[in-house]
Amino acid sequence: MLTNVPLFSALREDELQSLLAHAAKKVVPKNTIVISEGDRTDSLYVILSGKVKVFLQDEEGKEIILNSQGAGEYFGEMALIDEEPRSASVMTTEMSIFLVISKGDFRRCLADHPDIALSLIKGLSHRLRLLTENVRSLALMDVYGRVAKVLLSLAQPADGKLIINDGLTQQEIANRVGASREMVGRILRDLTTGGYINIEGKTITIHEKLPSAW
Repeated sequence: MLTNVPLFSALREDELQSLLAHAAKKVVPKNTIVISEGDRTDSLYVILSGKVKVFLQDEEGKEIILNSQGAGEYFGEMALIDEEPRSASVMTTEMSIFLVISKGDFRRCLADHPDIALSLIKGLSHRLRLLTENVRSLALMDVYGRVAKVLLSLAQPADGKLIINDGLTQQEIANRVGASREMVGRILRDLTTGGYINIEGKTITIHEKLPSAW
């Protein structure tokens, strides 16, 4: 599966096998913390299957979700570069399988294949842009605008409609947009009443273009 991970796409088969020989496969149940903010661990995690959320949490348990990741993506790469503690926590949102690569093994691979460094920099640049966009949304959009943006970013086209099949709860949306669950619930109810969306079980269907304001 490493051949599908952009970070390692330049490696030959024998080089991938060498990297795998020093890596550990880890199966992690749903809703399990993989990395905690402040940890001093320094391994890279490649997601072979499953999904995770990257989040921050305060002492009272209030949470904000920074990102969601799935198969073929990776996390923990900042610890490969600096000596700082983990900057965020990561939790599985479904049963997941990871390939865990130590800092030492990754750096040895990097020494033989400096092109990997460029892929790593591109990945960090993408995440910085994503973080910048999140800050922009929090600073310049109202709660409705942030909710609408989350819905549209997660929706996938199907039969002329937009479908979200991620089992997204009101609390998870609230954690993504930095608002209360009650406020998110009111927005979703109004969108449902207006015929813009339909919520059935764990699926959200967007039928029409969402209004520009609430």
